[in-house]
Amino acid sequence: MMGVAVLGSTGSVGESTLDVLARHPQRFRVVALAAHRNATKLARQVLALRPAYAALADAESAAELTTLLGNRAPGTRVLAGVGALEELARLPEVHTVMAAIVGAAGLRSTLAAAVAGKRLLLANKESLVMAGPLLIRAVNASGATLLPIDSEHNAIFQCLPPGTSAGVRPAGLKRVLLTASGGPFRDTPPQALESVTPEAACAHPNWVMGRKISVDSATLMNKGLELIEACLLFGLSPADVAILVHPQSIVHSLVEYLDGSVLAQLGAPDMRTPIAHALAWPERIDSGVEFLDLLKAGRLDFRAPDTEKFRCLALAQAAACAGGSHPVLLNAANEVAVQAFLERRLNFPGIAAVIEAVVQKATGGVLSGLDEVLAADAEGRIRARERIVGMPGTASVKGAHA
Repeated sequence: MMGVAVLGSTGSVGESTLDVLARHPQRFRVVALAAHRNATKLARQVLALRPAYAALADAESAAELTTLLGNRAPGTRVLAGVGALEELARLPEVHTVMAAIVGAAGLRSTLAAAVAGKRLLLANKESLVMAGPLLIRAVNASGATLLPIDSEHNAIFQCLPPGTSAGVRPAGLKRVLLTASGGPFRDTPPQALESVTPEAACAHPNWVMGRKISVDSATLMNKGLELIEACLLFGLSPADVAILVHPQSIVHSLVEYLDGSVLAQLGAPDMRTPIAHALAWPERIDSGVEFLDLLKAGRLDFRAPDTEKFRCLALAQAAACAGGSHPVLLNAANEVAVQAFLERRLNFPGIAAVIEAVVQKATGGVLSGLDEVLAADAEGRIRARERIVGMPGTASVKGAHA
């Protein structure tokens, strides 16, 4: 039986992972669960699954979890802090680590799983964006197995030749085509974006996701981060990655080969498909997903993204080309700006404005180690917060959307 640690178990990807695992109790055993601060939901998961370990990001949340559990889960050890997540990722009884913690907070535990040689199911794209070369080197040095969970990168992986190695361009590949739903504002006039609310941005037309990634989808930053991720995962240059807006979210991505062949992976928009694929790879198991009915779908549409309207995508493409500290600063500024938007301290177009102001000050250069990556991340967050405070009308946004 395969031992699994789900880091980020209370988020949408984590919950989908637990759903797939529950369908195969003879094959998988949940060894550890971890979340950021949602002690209430994690307590319910612990009582249902009885893992050996449960962890939260800080001591206060862990104390709350201990209180909620009382004496009802005597076999579960409760841990706290970033170091606890790394400990779970390295546990000898854990074969597979689902890295689903959102944002930079998941970087250290993702690296720990790679260094420990685990089967790493990567749903935390920020780890690759921030420290892709470090992560790929750790995977190859330890013999870890890196399997992408983003539906687009998992689709690409499924369309690549067997034996493809992390960070190595597959033979015969011409380019990959990442598909994007276009988010909730794909047909919204640019001038109307000034007044859109966090609720509207989080109302994704196809996918059920967390708030941060939903906003990233609305700005198309999510697709920009995925472009950077694809380059690192598959040894590509930014010029080798094209982006197509595909409103139906049925074709999850495509791979074009030198002989003119184009392979695509299709399926219903449900994260349980890539999760089940990665959990059982190279085998296939039931995911619980509704099977795709192409006759019911009726049509598949594609168009180019509007990078003037969605500036975040253009900024991410530029950062991918520049390399060095640019992707780190891009990601840091985006996390800060998105949080400010969700808290109604920044309007929707302000997200791109903050990111652009931060990335423009990047000096480039190769980041040789984790400390340099984290320093660049901290610098980007400071600059983003300063920019938000200094933006005209920022303080009035909360009242305008309340």
